[in-house]
Amino acid sequence: METILRPLIVVGGSVLLTLVIGWATDLLLRKADGRHPETPLWGLLRRARIPYQLLLCAALLRGSYIEARVFPDHQEGVGRTLTLVLIGSAAWMVIRIAAAVVETSYSRYAHAHAERNPARVRRVRTQVSLIMRVVSAVVGVVAVSSMLLTFPAMQAAGASLLASAGILGIVAGVAAQSTLSNMFAGFQIAFGDMVRMGDTVVVDGEWGTVEEITLTFLTVRTWDERRITMPVSYFTSKPFENWSRGSPQMTGTVFWHLDHSAPLEAMRERLRDILRECPAWDGRDYNLTVTDTTPNTMQVRALVTAKDADDIWTVRVTVREGMIRWLADEHPYALPRVSTADAAPRPSRDGFHRPRRSPDGAPRRFPEQPTKSL
Repeated sequence: METILRPLIVVGGSVLLTLVIGWATDLLLRKADGRHPETPLWGLLRRARIPYQLLLCAALLRGSYIEARVFPDHQEGVGRTLTLVLIGSAAWMVIRIAAAVVETSYSRYAHAHAERNPARVRRVRTQVSLIMRVVSAVVGVVAVSSMLLTFPAMQAAGASLLASAGILGIVAGVAAQSTLSNMFAGFQIAFGDMVRMGDTVVVDGEWGTVEEITLTFLTVRTWDERRITMPVSYFTSKPFENWSRGSPQMTGTVFWHLDHSAPLEAMRERLRDILRECPAWDGRDYNLTVTDTTPNTMQVRALVTAKDADDIWTVRVTVREGMIRWLADEHPYALPRVSTADAAPRPSRDGFHRPRRSPDGAPRRFPEQPTKSL
């Protein structure tokens, strides 16, 4: 009877105590979150309740499993298993707490500077995301190392592992040269302010927004919702366009090929009216000029402004469509035309134009001109 009650009491008591302490801790965090709505820290800390309860239960069982006499023939294996669970849950909880603290700090900073300096906020967000990945990687490596050291064979091999660490490091560095270069490029992007999440960039002729930055790759979401994934070393070794660098304000161009008789002054007035009706125009500047001519048409260019890359696209397509519709309705003669009129005949020697064909359509023969004698 004792062999059944003792394990049941120890294991059941540990689980019950874990649930009670976890419930009480979660209740305190909820009350703190309700009393301090200005900070999301307490609400974010609630995400760590599962690894917290797992850590607490593993610690209680690790300290009392000998008294419980659960699997007496395998006490060493049970103890090592509980130790591994304890280390893993501790690492999980540390990562969750670190994420809560970092996210809270970023939220406060973004709330204070979002309106005054949005570019700086995007830069901090990029740095925060990369820092959290580094912290998670470091904690994971430490946890795995600690788990391995719980095995006697690994402790005995520790000296040889340390002795060969230099050689292994050189071999790993040569084998993972591209990976290491991408990792260092990721740090350079994060702290060099080259590109940030949310920036509008043009890479390899593709226009899009930076959606994700990691230590090894970067994802760009294009305007047609495609995702382009490329190594971060691309942005440190090749030129690219960053339309969000500095001020996000932009100037865009709209071109038309029109007939030489197009009413330029009326087009300038119409451009002003179209822009006034376009919410995406920021009101900074606009103009309309002739930039080039050909034998058949002239090239007319309009300059418009907007507060960012998305709005400049909207302004450009609105102006292009509105101007073409207005010209087609009010000034159709201004649109490009293909001339189908007969060419003017070449004047004859006596100065009179003569038709090249007879009334029946056949080529007309002209008599020879008399020659004057000297």
